[in-house]
Amino acid sequence: MISHHLPILQVIVPLLAAPLCLLLYDRFLSWCISLFASGIAFLIAALLLHQTLHTGVISYELGGWAAPWGIEYRVDIVNAFVLLIVTAISSTIIVFAKESVAQEIYAERIPLFYAVYMLFLCGLLGVTVTGDVFNLFVFMEISALSSYTLIAISEDRRALTASYQYLFLGTIGASFILISIGLLYSMTGTLNMQDLARRLPAVSGNRTVESAFAFLTVGISIKLALVPLHLWLPNAYTYAPSVVSAFIASTATKVAFYVLLRFMFSVLGVTLSFQSMLLSGIFLALGIAAIFVGSTAAIFQDNIKRMLAYSSIAQIGYMVLGVSFATVTGLTAALLHLFNHALIKAALFLALGCIFYRFGSASMNQIYGIGRRMPWTMTAFVIGGLSLIGVPLTVGFISKWYLVLAAMEAGMWLVAAAILAASLLTVVYIWRVVEAAWFKVPVQSPTANTGEVPLSMLLPTWALIIANRYFGIDTSLTVGVAPQAAEWLLGITG
Repeated sequence: MISHHLPILQVIVPLLAAPLCLLLYDRFLSWCISLFASGIAFLIAALLLHQTLHTGVISYELGGWAAPWGIEYRVDIVNAFVLLIVTAISSTIIVFAKESVAQEIYAERIPLFYAVYMLFLCGLLGVTVTGDVFNLFVFMEISALSSYTLIAISEDRRALTASYQYLFLGTIGASFILISIGLLYSMTGTLNMQDLARRLPAVSGNRTVESAFAFLTVGISIKLALVPLHLWLPNAYTYAPSVVSAFIASTATKVAFYVLLRFMFSVLGVTLSFQSMLLSGIFLALGIAAIFVGSTAAIFQDNIKRMLAYSSIAQIGYMVLGVSFATVTGLTAALLHLFNHALIKAALFLALGCIFYRFGSASMNQIYGIGRRMPWTMTAFVIGGLSLIGVPLTVGFISKWYLVLAAMEAGMWLVAAAILAASLLTVVYIWRVVEAAWFKVPVQSPTANTGEVPLSMLLPTWALIIANRYFGIDTSLTVGVAPQAAEWLLGITG
């Protein structure tokens, strides 16, 4: 039955779509192939989540070689949840891409763009679905190399510098992760995640394992853009094409966060990570630092894309803060924010893409008064901004509520207060955009660049905005799955 092969199809579908885009080398056909592949990937992810919720863990042995000797794709409730949001975001953004890409990327590069987009998606899905640590590293590099290309493909020459900076730091992070994998293999003789988890307790306390833990933590933190290892992120998001900014911001760091969860909880274990290596205190400090550094820096940005980039750094801090509690409520908050922030940032960056489509700029002084000329776009941005702040009946409120609950459960009232204070900083920088768009006098004549963007751009933007509202009201999917995933990571059964 084809349902048995869903884990491998999750990776193969976008992988096969990439060379097809290049072979046909037609802008419209390449877009159609990418749209079809993303849609199929989303359908597969939904089926995998349904299976894991009803039948438990799915193990798929490549080539018929049983784990740990062969490569295993392993899908549980945690990575099925991540697969769903990544493929959903990809499918929505690819609809938006048709018009946006045609304006922001040279025509002869567009088929290449779609090919690399598919490779990037393939890498993200491979990282999420694999149960082998070296296979994870390979897919991580596929997604990383693809992301460097997607950023550099922009017509803006500053994107080349941003891509190079990302490549330099990303290579350091990848090297650290590879060193860690080598050290773990030298101590256990296995690369399978489940087998590693079984063998590591026998060598706990060994300095080689502790060194592997340190390399791994730093390497993933670079990929995650956790303060103070976040320097690659602002320029990468700012100068990339609008579609790329939206896709990377809403998926790449989320998959890196998933890798962090998978290693710290499923492979290395709670005892080593949060007791022996004192990760709770480290992540608590770094999470709070990220929240305030990112939010404060966002307030002073005149480029709205850069403002949202620094905001993403702050939101990563919220997720890491949830992990630092190492409790069911804390992990639930982190997983909820992974899902919710993907929806929020994709919506906000697509709204910015609409602005860029009309004005060729995302500068604050270029959007004066456009709320009256692009009301649908700017209303979408306002609702997305409210979700980012955490206003009730939006997805942002749900994850921040659980984060505050986790802090209070742990008796950390100051941390709970800090979370609420950071939300006030979010109000400041979102209000700057709202004020410029709705209350400032336009800098251009009323007839210049008037009108909304095409429906093919507005509809996916509003689809994400509606999702921000819907999942803020009906939490049966997110709050239904996230606590189960948290308990799975912590090894709580029954």
